[in-house]
Amino acid sequence: MKKAVLALAFLLISFTATSQNSGLGDWLIYIGSKQLNEKWNLHHEIQYRNYNAIGDLEQLLIRTGLGYNIGSRSNVLLGYGYINSENFTGNGDDQKTVEEHRIFQQFITKQNIGNVTLQHRYRFEQRFVESDFKTRFRYFLSLNIPFKKESKYYLSAYNEIFLNGESRVFDRNRIYGGLGYKVSKGVKVELGYMSQVFETSSRDQINIITLVNF
Repeated sequence: MKKAVLALAFLLISFTATSQNSGLGDWLIYIGSKQLNEKWNLHHEIQYRNYNAIGDLEQLLIRTGLGYNIGSRSNVLLGYGYINSENFTGNGDDQKTVEEHRIFQQFITKQNIGNVTLQHRYRFEQRFVESDFKTRFRYFLSLNIPFKKESKYYLSAYNEIFLNGESRVFDRNRIYGGLGYKVSKGVKVELGYMSQVFETSSRDQINIITLVNF
């Protein structure tokens, strides 16, 4: 438990140190999973991302996918995503709408160290961005640390790195830390703070996340 808390503290210190000159935005995230039977599940997800804390649309992301359980701790999934982005052009306030259709494959596996749950997610994306085709690999590592064995409150942290299939390999890195609450057996809510580090800049978000399994 002490090692896990130290790991969480390291993540929080890291993203604070790398995001001191960043703008602040917010993400509203809903992630759901419908268990169709013992093996198959349907993933559904909506993310509403803003450039500021009040509401200047940066990106609307909708994802869905069909997953298959391998044992009790792993899942493979084939998915599709639609992304509508409002990108700034140049140094002014002008924005351009960019639409993306995305196909992705992912593998998730979980493990426990005492009361701490670790999750690894490997995702490969084929991205159709306007008239361009791009590929990207993502690796996501998360920690879930309950305050105590039967507590409804928990600490959550993750790090995710994005690597492009093109010549400019590094795309971005995300580091997140937050506080979660288990509303019921199948519903959790988190409030957290995330930093994204790009090649030449960084950006921060406040994240409000609802996770539903039914």
